[in-house]
Parts: sequence; C-alpha cells; structure tokens
Amino acid sequence: MMTTAKTKTSKPANLNIEAFLESVGVARTTVDFETKEIIFSQGDVCKDVMYIQKGHVMLSVVSKTGKEAVVAMLKPGDFVGEGGLAGQAVRIATATAASPASLLVISLKEMIRALHAEHEFSDRFISYMVGRNIQIEEDLIDQLFNFSEQRLARTLLSLASYDRQDKPRGVLPAVSQETLAEMIGTTRSRVNFFMKKFERLGFITHNGGLHVNDSLLSVVLNDEQ
Repeated sequence: MMTTAKTKTSKPANLNIEAFLESVGVARTTVDFETKEIIFSQGDVCKDVMYIQKGHVMLSVVSKTGKEAVVAMLKPGDFVGEGGLAGQAVRIATATAASPASLLVISLKEMIRALHAEHEFSDRFISYMVGRNIQIEEDLIDQLFNFSEQRLARTLLSLASYDRQDKPRGVLPAVSQETLAEMIGTTRSRVNFFMKKFERLGFITHNGGLHVNDSLLSVVLNDEQ
C-alpha cells in the first residue's frame, strides 16, 4: 500500500519588492505580456531577473528528444529568471505568460548591485529563495509519494494562492487541463475525471472563472484514496 507523505506548505517570505525597489532607486522597467506570449525561451542568454507584478507565468522545459514538461506555475510576488544570479549563462526553461501579465525587469548587473548594497533587500531575497527551494522540495515529495488526485488538489490550491495566507483569492488563472496534467504527471483524462469529481463534491465551482474552495484541502490531507 502506498504511503502518503504529508507536508506543511511553506511560502516564500512576503516581499514588498515594488516599494523597496522604488525607495532604493533600482533601475527597472515594466513589461506587459499577453496570454501565451513567450517571456524568454530555453537557451536564451540570462541577462535579467524579473518580478511578477500581475498574472501567472508558466515554466516549461523541452528534452533533447522533444518531450515538453511544465515544471512550475509562478504567481504575482514571484521572481523568474533568477538563475543568472548564480552564474547560469543561459535559460534552462521557457517562461510563458499563462494569463495577461506585468513583470518588472531588472538587469543582472543592477540586481547584483542592489543585493550587495542593500542588506535588508539581500536578507529578504535570500529568505524568499530559501522558501522557493522548500516549495520545490515539497513539490518533489508530492510527485513521488502522493496520488494523482491529491497532487491535482494541491496544485489547484496553490494556483488559487491558498499557500499565501496574506492574499488567498480562490480564483484560478486560465490553465488548461493538459497543462495541469503535465504539472502533476498524469493524463488529461485523469485530470478531467477528478475535476468533475471535485465539482460534484462542491470543492470547485464555475462562476465567472474557476473558483477553488478551501474544502478542497480535505483531499490533500486524506490518506485513504
């Protein structure tokens, strides 16, 4: 019998990045992207770091054999493309706007200067990145030990920002069932089956968008599948 691993979802430190960058005079630009517009592609040169102000960003990778996989769905308050800060020369994933999105774009040189000069910013950025790493570890544990129904429920709750106590919103961005299937490692038909089940049980509703109710958490916490 498969053992279900339970984890307490951690969230990256709450960074008021926009106000802080304004106060210390960090040079940045705001760029808007339409749904499905490529922000950067796998193999592009790492030249900047981006901060998501609005919308959702999907990260995907393509293997040498052409197989594509979705590895993350980022939300407002997340950074994207920060690998260049650790010496990453080229992007290892493609970033695509999953909904209309606005991103702050900061050059690597300017970001490194701010991290060295502004200790408060540096401390909070490190705290944020540690939180992101914890989230990645939890995602891996979820993938290895939990059933696909639980993985889908956890993903829906995360996309609806229930992992952020300061601003849960309960409404999902427009994400296809194919994308959800890639994110949790199952088939579209299984996702469709579970989505219908969740709706029948009142865990999700369709009313001007897909609304996720906190009662869906019961699926994540359930050992008996």
